Amino acid sequence: MNLTMNLTMDLTSDLASVTASGRGATDRLLDAVVTRLARDGVRMAGALRAPAKAPGNGQCDSDLWLLPDGPVARITQALGPGSAACRMDSGALEEAAGLATARLIRNGADLVVLNKFGLSEADGRGFRALIAEAIGLGVPVLIGVSDTYRAAFDRFSAGLATALPPEEAAILTWCRSAIDRNAEETEEA
Repeated sequence: MNLTMNLTMDLTSDLASVTASGRGATDRLLDAVVTRLARDGVRMAGALRAPAKAPGNGQCDSDLWLLPDGPVARITQALGPGSAACRMDSGALEEAAGLATARLIRNGADLVVLNKFGLSEADGRGFRALIAEAIGLGVPVLIGVSDTYRAAFDRFSAGLATALPPEEAAILTWCRSAIDRNAEETEEA
């Protein structure tokens, strides 16, 4: 793959996705990107998966860290031992998405980062409103997309998203370019 050629084409979109192989790899990659951008003074909104508090406990609890400064929102529910039903708490997810969207509208941001385009987003819920609001405001969006939901994301983005390689340097290049481009467009308006 010619990384330079792909990045040149990728720099024109305000919506980008990344998919890394391995359980938790996309979360770790996005966390590293957000940490670096925050150190550089980039104002961010959105949500990342919060680190597990008790690794290896066998639970499937899932928490989101709302950018830029919390809180942590639990988006799964305890269904009791032996339950095989979906543990996603759709109400808690919608509340987290609503809070993140309200923060974006109230405080603005240079970049929106979301850990996942998942089942809720594929079904028209979850963080889709935040993505649409950010794009409408001219704020670029970086989102993790698993292979499972790639087709749904591609339908949602209607060919307007850039698929970035799962490399921190490439993602940072896209983020900085998108932020700079949107800042220039805002100044011209």
